Amino acid sequence: MDRKTLLDSVDEKACLDFVSMMVRHKTYSETEGETILVKRMVEEMQAVGLDAHIHHFGSKGRCNAVGTYKGSGGGKSLIFNGHLDTNPATEGWTVDPWGGLVDDNFIYGIGVSNMKSSDAAYFCAVRALKQAGVKLKGDVILTFVVGELQGGVGTEALIRDGLKADYFVNCEPSDLVAVTMHSAALKFQINLIGDTRHLSKREDAVDAVMAGCDLVPRLNAMTFSGALSPEHASVNRCHVGVFKGALGRELEEWRPPQVADYCVLKGSARYAPGQTREGVLADMEKELTALRSRFPGLKTELISMDAMEEQGLSLMPPYEVRHDSGIVTAINAAYKEVRGEKQPTGAITPTRFYGSDAGHLYELGGMEGIVCGCGGRYNTMPDERVDIVDYIDMIKVYMLTILNVCGIDEDA
Repeated sequence: MDRKTLLDSVDEKACLDFVSMMVRHKTYSETEGETILVKRMVEEMQAVGLDAHIHHFGSKGRCNAVGTYKGSGGGKSLIFNGHLDTNPATEGWTVDPWGGLVDDNFIYGIGVSNMKSSDAAYFCAVRALKQAGVKLKGDVILTFVVGELQGGVGTEALIRDGLKADYFVNCEPSDLVAVTMHSAALKFQINLIGDTRHLSKREDAVDAVMAGCDLVPRLNAMTFSGALSPEHASVNRCHVGVFKGALGRELEEWRPPQVADYCVLKGSARYAPGQTREGVLADMEKELTALRSRFPGLKTELISMDAMEEQGLSLMPPYEVRHDSGIVTAINAAYKEVRGEKQPTGAITPTRFYGSDAGHLYELGGMEGIVCGCGGRYNTMPDERVDIVDYIDMIKVYMLTILNVCGIDEDA
């Protein structure tokens, strides 16, 4: 069967039914729903002839689904990686978040963009190849993990238990863009301690709120030292998302005639491969030193306060891959064949500021890979949805990527 005929054989209705089935499972982190869908994915993989099993990890009974499309040997191996846990449904939905609704243009549902449509796409890609009788040289390993929204604990456990391949595709939503780099993240808190006076003596005070107002735009404009290239520097970003100022560490609000002597800023920073958390914090400390010179008498405290560290969970490391890597050229060629145009490739906004399990596969697993999935533009919002055309094209891109990486065994 030639490649065009193979792509034309994709059963679009069956593929839409499959992603709708996945959406109808409510899979919040550390709930029974995760486990139920893991078991369903194992059953579905077994039904199409994959060697599939449940991978158990941790002390809380968590589990992932893993299946292998076994090759005959002599080809490169390829992991597809995606998570089953979803963000919570918010206010503002006009359709059932777990209904799996499909209309003429979109597939709807909580987690359909992040990232059940991509999960379904690589399952359907393998199912189509299996149903067409394609024999591969290299292995394809499908992983459906839990706990990505908790720092990637599911993927990290798989790697520590031996998950390995020549290449990986992490299928986070990228609107089919090939993302070659994304940042690592740290969370921080800055406490600014001033010196209060009544407003009648404001000139004698050290105003923590004024200092905070001075600091926020400087932090938001920061990039960090040690970037290996302009592309690496492009994934640097700092953002303050919480600002509170009042009196004392308890932030008492009932005495507004007094100058605020305490201000708390909370935010997050993004940095590139080759940069470090320690370096980022040192750069931020330099900014605080300059702030103290502009506000004599001000005291400052900088705290790295990543909640995942406090809970003993994983941290999302950075990720990158060379533009001429075999997996990048393979997926670029597949995209060109499906859509007839060059695939956007690089450290592309907004995906370059995301965290993903690609960081674990790259850093802990020591593997080369690409981040590329369907969905993205309607991610994490009411009526979350994915364009049907993107979903179907993603299936086809994954099919051709498998052929390009693993190779067809013509003798089988």
